[in-house]
Amino acid sequence: MEQTHAAHAFATLGHPGRLAVFRLLMRFAPRGVRPTEIAQALGLKANTLSHHLSDLTDCGLVAMRREGRSLFYSVDLAVAEALLGYLALDLGRARPDLLSPLPTSRETTMRDTGYHVLFICSGNSARSIFAEALLRDLGGDKFVAHSAGTRPGSQLNPFALDVLARNGHDVGAMRSKHLSEFQEDGAPVMDFVFTVCDTAAAEECPPWPGQPITGHWGLPDPVKAEGTDAEKALAFARTYGGLRRRIEAFAALPVASLDRLTLQTRVDRIDADALTKD
Repeated sequence: MEQTHAAHAFATLGHPGRLAVFRLLMRFAPRGVRPTEIAQALGLKANTLSHHLSDLTDCGLVAMRREGRSLFYSVDLAVAEALLGYLALDLGRARPDLLSPLPTSRETTMRDTGYHVLFICSGNSARSIFAEALLRDLGGDKFVAHSAGTRPGSQLNPFALDVLARNGHDVGAMRSKHLSEFQEDGAPVMDFVFTVCDTAAAEECPPWPGQPITGHWGLPDPVKAEGTDAEKALAFARTYGGLRRRIEAFAALPVASLDRLTLQTRVDRIDADALTKD
């Protein structure tokens, strides 16, 4: 990346509002996000967000595409990679001690089995419970599945329990859990953290400390489905099916043989591929 281009990008990210927008879009990359959902997640006025998106697009960090009547904004990962490369390899080339703690493309994961995986959503009554049960039963001893919510209820949704039971999952020990259970001393160290809340709620699903592989599998909340019981049950079944496709692809990954960067790319690809079938 040329110095003038890098300076423009750094100056653009120097504003707290634009940095917050870019940070949110990076969490959803490579998926695009509607402006209304960004504004809702960050509490921004529409005209303020419009200025931020225009500046980020102008410097090349963010791209916009139109699908029908909707606009979607997403991070241009090639430009973001070039900017980070400029920061690390050009500005930082005289200080290898600063770069040595960063994982390299040759760094592989630590072991062959027992990866701790946490699925987060708001209520922990349906989507993240589906994901926990699916990975527990499809992943074998390769993974240890957990789920939690930012605002969990006291009970699991009865429609969700019915879907799990009809698909052969044991739900006897499953319960709704608050995210804080996994933030306490002695909690398992997570290797993977997935948010399965929808886009507008995603800012409530926090980034996880440390360096887990992360992914966002945003699916509509079936708890909000309206209509008859049959129509509600169908919404839960569709959500279960969408998560099953993702979990099957994730469980099949050769985790131990992939370096971190490749593994993150493969995780990102799972959601993009599944969206074509949802």
